[in-house]
Amino acid sequence: MEWWDRAGRVGAYGAAVALTPYALIKVSWVIGALLGLLPVGDGFGAVEWVVLNTATIGMAGAGIAVALALVRPWGLRIPGAPLVFCAWVGTGFLVPVLPYALFTSLLGSAGSDPGGSGGDGPSMPGWEAALIQAGFVGMGLGLAVALPAHLRRRRPEAFAGRLGDRAGGPARTSSWVACAGAAIGLVWLYWAAGGTAGISHPAARDLGGRVLAGLSGGWALLASAGIWALAHGRPARLPRWAPLAIGWLGSGSLFAWSGWKLPFTLYLALAQPAGTVLPENLAAAAVLHVAAIVTGAVMLRSLLGPRTDVAPTATATATATGTGTGT
Repeated sequence: MEWWDRAGRVGAYGAAVALTPYALIKVSWVIGALLGLLPVGDGFGAVEWVVLNTATIGMAGAGIAVALALVRPWGLRIPGAPLVFCAWVGTGFLVPVLPYALFTSLLGSAGSDPGGSGGDGPSMPGWEAALIQAGFVGMGLGLAVALPAHLRRRRPEAFAGRLGDRAGGPARTSSWVACAGAAIGLVWLYWAAGGTAGISHPAARDLGGRVLAGLSGGWALLASAGIWALAHGRPARLPRWAPLAIGWLGSGSLFAWSGWKLPFTLYLALAQPAGTVLPENLAAAAVLHVAAIVTGAVMLRSLLGPRTDVAPTATATATATGTGTGT
């Protein structure tokens, strides 16, 4: 078993274990609310609280299942496209949160629920908040390692060698999509640095939002750099797995975060609810999110290359079942 396969297994199992306490905490919230033993979150009725937390339990269960599918032999028997897509989106959501979680923890503001449960319970103990945040950090770290390892297991030939061995990239669209991703990332970094062009409500900006914008911009630039390196085969001595892994993680961040923010932006533009504003101009933000979604999707298609089914090779199947060389 090679080092990357061992790392992928540790990452996948670690991701599943890390998110399990979050799921159990949400189960306790639902049961406690139904039995009247625990209070519901501020601003929620009992039914809304139960429904919302039941949905997050399902999301956590799906995340654990995806993590295990990336490492267990039965995962290679699942059609590649839906499995890889779910893992790609999940990793894209969680990876940018990792530095943000560290940043907020250092500032002493940890304890929010990144899963969007709609607010913590009014008497939520600190240990629950710590487990929730640790669960998402662990899931993000684990998937960030397990997804590239799983892809390498499915398609070892795509990760083999160095960039100089075969230039030309995974698709002809690589160069322009790399430029598009870089442009989007630079806009986010400009806003994170305090730029005012395209900002309608400067007073609505806070430090946390600027940090997230900066992280999203950084991942967009990393994805673009990875795609560009693959397309041009430079630097020639760089192992192919490095820009491939960065491209997968960064493109997922582009697609996932803008895919989540776009509906919210459109809702604010159409409904114009009182008391809720975004710092950015809504039209500019909507255009940028659409561009990010399209760019992330095209990057994914570029990384997949001509084999869109992501089908496992015979070598990959043998490795997963433990019958390959070196296991």
